[in-house]
Amino acid sequence: MKKSNVEDYLTIADCELGKRVKIMEPVNVYGCLIGDYSFVGPFVEIQKGVNIGKNTRISSHTFVCEGVHIGNDVFVGHGVMFVNDKFVDNNKMRKTIIEDNVKIGSGAVILPVKVGKGAVIGGGSVVTKDVPANAVVSGNPATIKYMKESK
Repeated sequence: MKKSNVEDYLTIADCELGKRVKIMEPVNVYGCLIGDYSFVGPFVEIQKGVNIGKNTRISSHTFVCEGVHIGNDVFVGHGVMFVNDKFVDNNKMRKTIIEDNVKIGSGAVILPVKVGKGAVIGGGSVVTKDVPANAVVSGNPATIKYMKESK
């Protein structure tokens, strides 16, 4: 029986990594940019063209597809799935923008939307529409529960 090597479980190709980025194996990360001091947990896939800001945490079992931009100081919980189409036109990739200081709970599904600065997305939510800055949303489909005071 062949003994496994870390390289068997760690695929990082053509990525631009900032200072002190920590990536846990096994992962599949390729063609993306990950900012300084960010963390990527195990069992994560980050596809080409994804841009992740500084001080951002991507928790385990998360899928970040092409066309996603994640800002600075963002928390992405476990098992979050980003989707880059709405099944309207399968030949057109759609973009998702997650602005700075957003918190996304575990198990959320994020369709191609814009999530405003400081928003919070509850665990298990399905986000089908843009989320304004400082909104707290949850549910399927996600709806605004209340607005946080901006700092």
